[in-house]
Amino acid sequence: MGQRVFVLDTTLRDGAQSEGINFSLSDKLGTVMLLDNLGFSYIEAGIPASNPKDVEFFEKSKTMQLTNSKIVAFGLTRKKDETCEKDVALGALVAAGTEIVAVVGKCSAFQVKNVLMATREQNIEMIRDTVEYLVKKGKQVFFDAEHFFDGYEDDSAYALDCLSAAVEAGSETLVLCDTNGGKTPDEVKTIVGAVVKRFGTVRIGTHFHNDA
Repeated sequence: MGQRVFVLDTTLRDGAQSEGINFSLSDKLGTVMLLDNLGFSYIEAGIPASNPKDVEFFEKSKTMQLTNSKIVAFGLTRKKDETCEKDVALGALVAAGTEIVAVVGKCSAFQVKNVLMATREQNIEMIRDTVEYLVKKGKQVFFDAEHFFDGYEDDSAYALDCLSAAVEAGSETLVLCDTNGGKTPDEVKTIVGAVVKRFGTVRIGTHFHNDA
């Protein structure tokens, strides 16, 4: 048991999407202190580009004295037809001032074609460009591999290529997301094992939903 397990809490980002939930600024600041007291390694605290409240939260969070936790800002890969420098949401992510950013990128060929309306190659470039841009801005990047488990079952080579693009661009942590919440423990064991075998030099994380 020589390895340490890090836990990233997503109450203030994923949890905020729950029905009937609307965190005030004071709610968010208070929740951060509670989570820090509980000892969480990381707190994914919101999307700087989403609304003025989150912008104000990240500004105020810069002066918070946390003992155990680091605050993480959340964002997306650059838009298909924009450079990173001109992507407003990426600019907001940098301006949030956190040491760590979580960036979600699609790792399912089906999602790339039908949701992003992009080619596989365009998506790979979006991932690579975004991670590289943020690393050059001095950020530690957690790459959230959206729809990874479904994407792996559909086309494992492409899903792994998406992870490779993030790692090559400088991401030190890969977070494998079961976005649809449908995978069983046996399926997860097999797929995560394959990722660990290929990307043993970086930290591997997982993000699940309890739909199943």
